[in-house]
Amino acid sequence: MIIILHGAATDQNVDEVVGKLRENGYEANVSRGVERTILGAVGALEEPQKELLAERLTTLPFVERVVPILKPYKLVSREGHPEPSTIPVGDTTVGGRRLCVVAGPCAVESREQILATAADVKAAGATMLRGGAFKPRTSPYDFQGMKEAGLDLLREARQQTGLPIVTEVVDVRDLERVLEVADILQLGTRNMQNFALLSAVGECRTPVILKRGMSATIEEWLKAAEYLMARGNHFVILCERGIRTFETYTRNTLDLSAVPAVKELTHLPVFVDPSHGAGKRSLVGPLSLAAIAAGADGLLIEVHPQPEQAVSDAQQQLTPSEFAVLMSSLRPIVEAVGREV
Repeated sequence: MIIILHGAATDQNVDEVVGKLRENGYEANVSRGVERTILGAVGALEEPQKELLAERLTTLPFVERVVPILKPYKLVSREGHPEPSTIPVGDTTVGGRRLCVVAGPCAVESREQILATAADVKAAGATMLRGGAFKPRTSPYDFQGMKEAGLDLLREARQQTGLPIVTEVVDVRDLERVLEVADILQLGTRNMQNFALLSAVGECRTPVILKRGMSATIEEWLKAAEYLMARGNHFVILCERGIRTFETYTRNTLDLSAVPAVKELTHLPVFVDPSHGAGKRSLVGPLSLAAIAAGADGLLIEVHPQPEQAVSDAQQQLTPSEFAVLMSSLRPIVEAVGREV
């Protein structure tokens, strides 16, 4: 259930509600907004007990209303949080009026590569820099990333450009080190249901991009987001990156229907990754335009100074000049849907 307090509710009032919830076996997640405070109650009471508790809470003078949540992803659901969430990151706001464009190479490969790419994508209008220091690969023989050295290079790129850093964490043991550099953590498709990692990242307060599993339903994806929020991390961004179907022409099938569908179900911001969704450089532009038209709050686009020499995902990475052309082509669609870039 969701408990919505009046705007004048004090910290003592919040503590009182939290205490009552815990007495009944619930965990309480507190979200303080500008106008009111919302508590998400996570637990499992029998229906009569749940109704009795809700009735008792509504008698408290500082409680505006209690909203029962029917969805299995209670904190993620729009039922108790009807307004879209926004997440501040650096000088921008994810989920706000401005479209977020996260651009950079699939993997950090060298100092020259990441610094040059960072400068190029910033000049073209990107709002954040992406780059993989730790790379989970399907084959154990493929490049696994520069790891700690890659994180150091990402830090240097941020110092030079001011762009916030988005980078993936693949192992709980690496989390503390990645947190020293990342402005946004990324959980990739292979880790969408790594519940130990989800729980650990949920303990952080760093924003996280949760990519949809390559064979995951929308409900499974949202339940994975619930793991993060149930642990207290409310700064969750969902990312559609293509799912596995019988089609072989593209690397994956980018499910753009998921964007408006998820926006009906949840208040969380939604990104689209057209690079992984298509796996083909020529399709990244058209799919980016379609993603914006479908309502995406941001894009993840892979950019490399020399894609033909990339150690991973060479076929889907744009050159800096191609990225600059794409950024220009986005503007009419962005303006048409009432946003800015």
